Amino acid sequence: MEEFNPLKLENQLCFPIYACAREIAKAYTPFLDEIDLTYTQYVTMMVMWEKENISFKELGKKLFLDSGTLTPVIKNLEKKGFVSKQRDSLDERNVIVSITDSGKALREKAKDIPSKMLCAYKLSEDDGKELYSLIYKLLNVISNEENK
Repeated sequence: MEEFNPLKLENQLCFPIYACAREIAKAYTPFLDEIDLTYTQYVTMMVMWEKENISFKELGKKLFLDSGTLTPVIKNLEKKGFVSKQRDSLDERNVIVSITDSGKALREKAKDIPSKMLCAYKLSEDDGKELYSLIYKLLNVISNEENK
């Protein structure tokens, strides 16, 4: 049955990446519960803390999220008062997402989460950097293939 070896779960590159992503997101949960965010809301807020104003389309690109996934995230962040959205005055087809003062204040509450998560990973700094580099290399290859 060697012809089916490629179908074994242990031989898949995608599975450990998928499982690791789920476990990492789960590890964030206790820290994110303290600031009332889901993981997807948290990564969205990271972009907002950096950009403050960004088009909905560009936000989706940065997060690798389609509009069907991003729309409810933004809607929930709006309900919580962390972001607002409005039509672009120059082109009404575009929606601009902006961070609110409450969203900016949330940054202070979230600032220790990355260091708390580094402790949870239990990787050396060199291993972390290597893993980060390889994952982004793969992500760039995949995303460039999808955009063709």
